[in-house]
Amino acid sequence: MPQLNPEFWISQIFWLVLTFGLLFIILSKFILPKISNNLETRKSQILENIETAEKQREETEKKVKEFDKIINDTKVEAKNFFNSERQKVLDNINNKRLSLEKDIEKEIIKAEEEIDQLKKTSQEKVTKIAIETSSDLVKQLIGEDINKSSLSAIVEDLSKKEMEKHNGI
Repeated sequence: MPQLNPEFWISQIFWLVLTFGLLFIILSKFILPKISNNLETRKSQILENIETAEKQREETEKKVKEFDKIINDTKVEAKNFFNSERQKVLDNINNKRLSLEKDIEKEIIKAEEEIDQLKKTSQEKVTKIAIETSSDLVKQLIGEDINKSSLSAIVEDLSKKEMEKHNGI
């Protein structure tokens, strides 16, 4: 091939310039713009993806903070509700206990009054029975009726002495 003959170096330079010139024109007009366009598209897509990811991250952090706040508020509200309900129950229990204590105290007072009343009535009945029995015994022994007022005074005096013994007076 005459164009590659090493004796004529000018023809080699011509073909070298022509080949690389055509290669340069083809690359710069057709191939490099497509590659450049492709790179720009990728770059813009990557930037958009980064921006979108950043926005989503910020929104996610914001939502997480909101959820944490809601959870904390709910915990505080639940704790306050629990404490208030617990206090209500304790107050209710205390009120019922006080009411029961008052009722028991009333029942005790009522029972003590009944016992005192029974003591008085039983003492009177015992005294009457003692007077009647003593009167009957004296009548059977002596054969005469004794004055009931003097007999009742003796029985009452004896019963007072017995009561003083039992009561420790």
